[in-house]
Parts: sequence; C-alpha cells; structure tokens
Amino acid sequence: MTTTEEHQARLAEELPAAWRSVFHAVPRHVFLPGKIWVRGESDGQPIALDRRTAPDAWLEACYRDAPVAVQLDDGGPGGSGYVSSTASMPSVVATMLEAAELSEGQRVLEIGTGTGFNAALIARLVGAGNVTTVEIDADLAEGARAALAEAGCSSVATVVGDGENGYSPGGPYDRVIATAAVQRIPYPWVEQTRPGGRILTPFGTAFHSGALLHLHVADDGTASGRFGGDTAFMWVRGQRPSHGAVEDRVLAEHEYTETTTSLHPYEPVGDFDASFAIGLGVPGMRSTVVHDHDDPATGRFTVYLMDADSGSWASWRVTPERSGGYRVCQHGARALFDELSAAHTWWRRAGRPEHTRFGLTVTPDGQRIWIDEPGQVVSGG
Repeated sequence: MTTTEEHQARLAEELPAAWRSVFHAVPRHVFLPGKIWVRGESDGQPIALDRRTAPDAWLEACYRDAPVAVQLDDGGPGGSGYVSSTASMPSVVATMLEAAELSEGQRVLEIGTGTGFNAALIARLVGAGNVTTVEIDADLAEGARAALAEAGCSSVATVVGDGENGYSPGGPYDRVIATAAVQRIPYPWVEQTRPGGRILTPFGTAFHSGALLHLHVADDGTASGRFGGDTAFMWVRGQRPSHGAVEDRVLAEHEYTETTTSLHPYEPVGDFDASFAIGLGVPGMRSTVVHDHDDPATGRFTVYLMDADSGSWASWRVTPERSGGYRVCQHGARALFDELSAAHTWWRRAGRPEHTRFGLTVTPDGQRIWIDEPGQVVSGG
C-alpha cells in the first residue's frame, strides 16, 4: 500500500522544481471531500469514488496530476451530473502560481476558493494572514475553512460571496488570482488592486475556454495585458455559458437550411489558437462533437454549434467519404456555421496568429480585446 507521504512525494516530482517543496508541505487529500468524481476513461463522464468504500483508489486520485470533481449540479439533488466545482490539476495550479510571481508579505485576493487547496499553497508563500479567498457556495466555503484550519492556515480569510465583486475590506491587493474562468473581467478586481499590481485569471468564451490572462494595473484605474498559457478552469457562476445536451437544443421539428463545405473541423474546432480567435468573433456559440456510436475510431462524427440565447444551431457532418464536401445544416436567427467560417477566414488571413499575440484592456466602461498592440481592437464590450 502506498502511503500518503509517498503519494505526496510522487506528485511533487511531477511539478516545477520551484514549487515541489510547497506542494509537498500542503497535503492535498486534506482538502478533498470523502466523495469525489474522476473522469471516466471511456466516455469522460464522472465516476464517483468514496473514501469509505474505496480508500486506496480515493487517495490515489487525490495525488494524481489530474482534476478531481468535488461537486455536481451546484450541490443540488436530481441534476444531470454537471460538474460544478473541481480541485484543479496540480500542474496547472503550479503554472498559474508561478506566473503570479508571489513573494512573502504580498496581499492576495483569490477568486473561487473551491476546496481551499490553492489558498493554502498561496499562504505558504505570502503568509496566511495576507490571503483572502472568496467562494460563492456556502457549503464549499465551509469545507474549505475547515480544511485550511486542519492544514494550519486558519488565518486565511474565507469569505462567502460573489467573487465578481471581489472583497474590498481586505484590499488593496498586490495580486488578484482567479481560479474560475471569466468572459468579462469584473471591474472591482481592478479597483481593489494596487497600482502596479497584477490580476491573473483564466479567460474564455462559450466556444473556447483555457487561455490565461495576465493583467497589470495602472495608476489611472485601467488594467491591460496579454494572454499566455493553457489553463482550463470552471466558470464563475455568473458568467458560465448555458449548457445543455444536443437533444435539448436540436429538435426534429426545427426547419433548417442545408449547404456543403470543404472546411474540416480539425483546425477551427481542434486548434487552440484558431478556436481562441473564433470564440472572440462568434460570441455565445458553443460546440459539441458527437461520434457515431460514441466511437471516434469510426471517423464519422457531427459537430454541433449551438447558441442557447437565440435557439440557433448548426450541424456539421463529417464522414471519411468527402465527395461533394461536408454537409452543413443551420437553424435559427444566427447562421452559426457561416459566422464560424468567417471568423476562421479572418484568423487565416491575419497570419494564423497565436493567442499570445492577443491582449485585453479593462476600463471602468468595459473591456476591449486587441491584437499585437492596444490600438488594434478586435473585440469590445
């Protein structure tokens, strides 16, 4: 049987050298509840692990370099099994904390307490009394508060509230670190950060989630910075895109137009930089890939593009036989495939820019996204 200490040491060895001692000093299993969910290998659906009935598997999952779900359906009964809170992948956590350039004595605001594990890691570097963490879910906050106390970090201020509002009583902060993704940067984060301080947050769109945004706060009450890094996190609850199964959105009675295309989904859907740019150009659009018989090996699948607000959808059918192109059906007020195709064409003509060429500026009036320099705006609002 592998001991907890051996699991900790093994996980630490997989992380950047500068962070190994910190992760080794904070026992991850203390922060995870007795019932967790891991991703199924065959279909990706959450599989429950209970500490009481499968203690060895539970402990192994705690120290695997993988995300662990700690809550489904916002904690409510009878839901669809939607993962609503996770303990993030440790190597991704280390990447974010390394980018934050933390040092002793800095005041840090964390958005999205979750299990409390990330707050404990931050506390090891800056001092527990300098950390404020905000969690919208009271049950999660209570569990995190208890775990932080058990780990010797009881002086971390754990606040129940909407993280989009920050927490002004603990400010101003040297760093604001969000462990939940946003589509729009809440201006209170800028207001509560010292001039010269930084905001680090996962950023996404309905189509693409996973870019890390580094913002520097200026004296004039604005913040600006670039995207860099692949860090996928759960959404803040007030900004997460509508989720729903294809069968709930694509109905047999819907009328649609039909066309063909030579465009394969590999690049616009599967390429990180292409999908990042497309997400900026086609707001509100989500994509879902459905393989025939749930088997990718068939080479037959359909990409569904959906916008819950307008009820629009598009289906993009791919089979190994390409004669005549790929069949595209579109329904609703928005021609989602046409919008995707136009955004993909813009990205190609711009020279296939990597996501690191894009940046974002936040002002009291909103945000704008630009490419290469702040004057070249590609998206606003």
